[in-house]
Amino acid sequence: MTDLTQEQQDKLDAAAFRRLLSHLDNRKDVQNIDLMILADFCRNCLGDWYREAAEADGIDMSKDAARERVYGMPYAEWKAKHQTEATPEQMAAFKARRPGKA
Repeated sequence: MTDLTQEQQDKLDAAAFRRLLSHLDNRKDVQNIDLMILADFCRNCLGDWYREAAEADGIDMSKDAARERVYGMPYAEWKAKHQTEATPEQMAAFKARRPGKA
């Protein structure tokens, strides 16, 4: 691996995160349940991780503010516009990936 300074690594990490957010924004058809089934994380997880990183850096951030950063709009608005009800098949696949958890 190329030796990077911490500043370079932070810059690249931030660019990759912004690209991930852009990719997810362009794929609103991909539901959070789909992400959870395939990758065991979703947009809400990203929001939680973002908030945790802020708090670790001494920045007070609400769950709603962190989710808005990830969704590009308030979560309630995104949910009303883009989120569909999980199908029975999606719920079964989700539960099958997480035995013993509801």
